[in-house]
Amino acid sequence: MVQRVHFPAKHKFNTKGHDSKFVIHKIVGGKLACKRLKKSVAGPHCPKYLGHVRLQGTKALREGGRHGSYRAPRRHKTVSRPYGGVLTCNQVKDRVIRAFLIEEQKIVKKISRRR
Repeated sequence: MVQRVHFPAKHKFNTKGHDSKFVIHKIVGGKLACKRLKKSVAGPHCPKYLGHVRLQGTKALREGGRHGSYRAPRRHKTVSRPYGGVLTCNQVKDRVIRAFLIEEQKIVKKISRRR
């Protein structure tokens, strides 16, 4: 006969927040119980229309709880550069180069008008 397993559930409905993985382990008295595994966190990404790439230098934190993102210091959530917690370093570099080239083009147009 199969041994019964104690299932520690908040409620019986299979919602997004309640869905999780379990590991079966033995507790006192030789009974089986389920240990709930925490959900893995993907961490911050850049926007989807820019490639949805994971941001380097930022921690992957859950929203709430004891170690949540609102309790973490700012240095865990951002990177010290423009658009630090939003864009990757290559995307920022491309923006800077594009802005520089546009300004150079304006100067060339102005000079060519004078001649």
